[in-house]
Amino acid sequence: MDYRSFFPKTIQNSLNNPAPGAWMPNVPCGAVRLSAGYPDPAFIPTHQFTDTIEKLIQEEHDLPFHYIGSRYTAELRQWIVDHLSSRNMVVRPTELLVAAGAFQAIDLVARILLDSSKAVVVEAPTYMEALEVFQNYTTDILSVPVDRDGLCVDTLEQMLAERRANHLQMPSLLYTIPSFQNPTGSTMPLSRRQKLLSLAEMYDFLVLEDDAYGDLFFDKAPITLKSLDQTGRVIYVGSLSKVLGPGLRIGWAVGPEPIIHAMNWFKKDLDHTFIEAAVGCFMGRIDWNARLQTMRQGYAQRRDIMLSALKEHMPDGVTWSVPDGGYFIWVHVPGVDTHALLDIAMEAGVSFIPGNYFYLDTEAPRDYLRLSFSYVSAEDMVRGIERLAGAIKTFQLS
Repeated sequence: MDYRSFFPKTIQNSLNNPAPGAWMPNVPCGAVRLSAGYPDPAFIPTHQFTDTIEKLIQEEHDLPFHYIGSRYTAELRQWIVDHLSSRNMVVRPTELLVAAGAFQAIDLVARILLDSSKAVVVEAPTYMEALEVFQNYTTDILSVPVDRDGLCVDTLEQMLAERRANHLQMPSLLYTIPSFQNPTGSTMPLSRRQKLLSLAEMYDFLVLEDDAYGDLFFDKAPITLKSLDQTGRVIYVGSLSKVLGPGLRIGWAVGPEPIIHAMNWFKKDLDHTFIEAAVGCFMGRIDWNARLQTMRQGYAQRRDIMLSALKEHMPDGVTWSVPDGGYFIWVHVPGVDTHALLDIAMEAGVSFIPGNYFYLDTEAPRDYLRLSFSYVSAEDMVRGIERLAGAIKTFQLS
């Protein structure tokens, strides 16, 4: 029986795309995982969280396990509102949706705003899983390059003007990671952010701001697009995955009430009451700002260790970004197909993500790769860079 024949055409088309997670390398045992965009294990508060769950159950017994749930779910929402307020984003309860991680929020935005008749603009390169989501809803995906200062808004403006002049489909949504971008680590300056919002108004599109790494700045906190938004153009997505733990699946979307209402209409999972209660209870028992400061210092030190190792070991001609926050360093290896390099690197005992996965297939350059400094120990990080440099030299000689 051909079960695919039961699928609607839209689902069949989506299933023809590369499988979700196809970019993730099958890392051999003992290899250094410079591919892993995971938090430092030392920053996962396992003992504190164990105590929190014990307190929650002793206090509320079965309540967190029910659909109605615990009072701490409301406290989580208030904590998010207060946290966003500290970053100059004023949010009403009807403008907030708690999701199962930022990824679910992105998928819900795509679900309510995109279909085969709609176009979306993405950065090139961009978060590969966002590309997977958008390809499930539309084939009209437009790319705008990223440089050291993030999205090239002048190039975006030129593209929009040309499409309007030629009566082509105009985008209804633009997806951007303006702060510590995944994968490049770039951060958009204020002038570009302001111009992007002006273009959104001029050409009538919405902006989906993915701020998964925005709290992990090393020097100065970036100004969010949402805090600059005066006309309701920005849908803001945030998460606790990078600063508390990805397995908790706590994220959120903030936007105009009709957008949030539509997202909630299709969410249909009745929330995740136990985890939301546990996180709400946890947040009320810790000094979050002090915890963030410790993480910022720790990740800044890790970044510096990786930058120093790259400078010491990489062959001539290899260059890399210097991020002001987040997890990632974007490496350019001229003349080297990093997709082919990966097998040699893993044999040498190190993994990374080839750069082509962060682009649409038709435009993917082959000589970039992404490294993560967040997960492995400092010693393993240096060892991994040494192994990667050796693999590049082996590839260049082959």
